[in-house]
Amino acid sequence: MQAAHWTVELIIDEHQDDRTTHAEARLQAPGRPALAGVGRARRNPDDPEVPRIGDELAVARALSDLAHQLLDVAAGDIEVTNRRPQTWRA
Repeated sequence: MQAAHWTVELIIDEHQDDRTTHAEARLQAPGRPALAGVGRARRNPDDPEVPRIGDELAVARALSDLAHQLLDVAAGDIEVTNRRPQTWRA
């Protein structure tokens, strides 16, 4: 059996003007369409400025979005394979 190599690329973009951090998690897998999850974090004006926390929240949300998309793809693949609808709950 040969190991498969899937790559997740994380892009983080901080916007100081509106105190938001945007993240995108892009999945590349051989022979599969690319998927991209998105996440956003917004700092409360009363909170101290700690960019790392915004990065962590935005990336976690992007990865969560990506995971949900991948579960949907897997459910579709199972449905096609078994020729019956599948219901997945995350």
